Amino acid sequence: MNEQPLVSIIINNYNYERFLPEAIDSALAQTYAFTEVIVVDDGSTDGSREIIKQYGDRITPCFQTNGKQGAALNTGYAASKGEIIFFLDADDYLLPQAASVVVSTWKPDTFKVHFRLQIIDREGQPSNKYLPPTTMQLASGDIRKKLMGGGGYISTPMSGNAYSRARLANLFPIPKQYNTTADDYLMISSPFYGQIEGIEEHLGAYRIHDSNQWALTTVSGSRFRRFVSHDLQNYALLIQRAKEFNLDIPADLESRGIGRIWSRLASLKLEPKEHPVESDSVMQLLCWGIRCLWKYSEYNFPKRIIYTFLFLWVALTPAPLSKLGITWLYAPHLRPKFIDSALVKLRALVS
Repeated sequence: MNEQPLVSIIINNYNYERFLPEAIDSALAQTYAFTEVIVVDDGSTDGSREIIKQYGDRITPCFQTNGKQGAALNTGYAASKGEIIFFLDADDYLLPQAASVVVSTWKPDTFKVHFRLQIIDREGQPSNKYLPPTTMQLASGDIRKKLMGGGGYISTPMSGNAYSRARLANLFPIPKQYNTTADDYLMISSPFYGQIEGIEEHLGAYRIHDSNQWALTTVSGSRFRRFVSHDLQNYALLIQRAKEFNLDIPADLESRGIGRIWSRLASLKLEPKEHPVESDSVMQLLCWGIRCLWKYSEYNFPKRIIYTFLFLWVALTPAPLSKLGITWLYAPHLRPKFIDSALVKLRALVS
């Protein structure tokens, strides 16, 4: 790789006219000089196209009919020339130093560099919360064995990742079945093709708002059923990659992913008749969850205590109380402040 590699920032947009200028401006404001900005509009029906045209030749515009996120990333990748590629969701933004810090972190065998994102609200007001939380260290190095040991690793949403263009050639174009889960497709596949580097500081912002597909503003059984369906797809992809690289697959791998267990328990408790995995039971998922916490998770001792309590609460209480526990776990921005204060005191007490 060149000492000063070209960085491509690919912004994928669908009907985010109210957020799009901030995303584009953040890409154009990078302190690293060797950047190009590509904006892919995925068939928006709002004023996004007019906003994109206003930037003239400062960006490379790509307009297409609606094909979902995976199709937009494929278009942007094909139009880009950079050796390092950021995929930025149009409702998020990057800090000015993001590209510079990523380039300085890059190594010859790097496939992906990921960094923390600060959570902001619809109006762009920052919170004191981050993805992932600052108590969780981002995965680094050759993490294939860790991935197979626990079914996942600590990473960030799409906007918190930068990829090697050359190594992405193994994964692009993104298959159509991952058009709505392209971020998961890249996250799961990345460790099999190169090293992962983690940057602990936050270099961007992740916006939570009503139109965000994944950020929870309300808790519902249908939302968690979608999480479960996507996770089943991701689990199948993980098994596929492991077989391609002749890695051992633990017999109990299905029960080693803490996020997988949480989403299935939430779905089952919120709307049991609609839950997509017929073989699941509350007690089985509770046992899996506590076992996974203490045997396979990388959480520190205070967090294991807190999550054990939450597992027991969600599994054993009536549906209204279960929903409250699920809400406070998955939507921390909806937690009362006294809960956060209590959690801080509890961490201090058991640490």
